[in-house]
Formats: sequence, C-alpha cells, structure tokens
Amino acid sequence: MPPSLVQDLESDSLLSLTQAQVGCDFQIRRLEGPGCDQLRNLGFCESIQVRKLANGRNLICSVCGTRVALSSDLADQVKVEPTDS
Repeated sequence: MPPSLVQDLESDSLLSLTQAQVGCDFQIRRLEGPGCDQLRNLGFCESIQVRKLANGRNLICSVCGTRVALSSDLADQVKVEPTDS
C-alpha cells in the first residue's frame, strides 16, 4: 500500500479530542490547525497520553499530570486514538 494511502486510512480512524469519550485515555497522534504551537506549549505533543475529564463550554483533560481546559476549537485540532490501558 502506498505511504500516502496508509496515512489517509490512519487519519480517518482518529478522533478529535472533542469527539472522544469522557473518562477515557487516549494517545495524541496528530495536531492539525492554527493552534498547534499553542497546544504544544501547553504540553500537547504527538505520542503523549491524555485523559478527557469533562465536556462543557471548555473541555477539561489531564495531560502530563496537569489538568488543562481547552476551547472546543483547540480540542478539535487534537487528533487522538484510544489506548489499550
């Protein structure tokens, strides 16, 4: 399979952090959008584990042992997949 096709299939299986279920752990796979630098400054980097704690006006999650509130616009730019743990 060509590498670009593999990446497209992988991308289709990812969820945004906004779509992810509360109370579950996820691994960050990709940051996409204009807020990527801001997200990285907050500790959201590829391969980091994140737990979604709450939905609401702002989404609350735990990353690197710290609770962080994100707007839904920023959370949409965080692409995750569920972890096995």
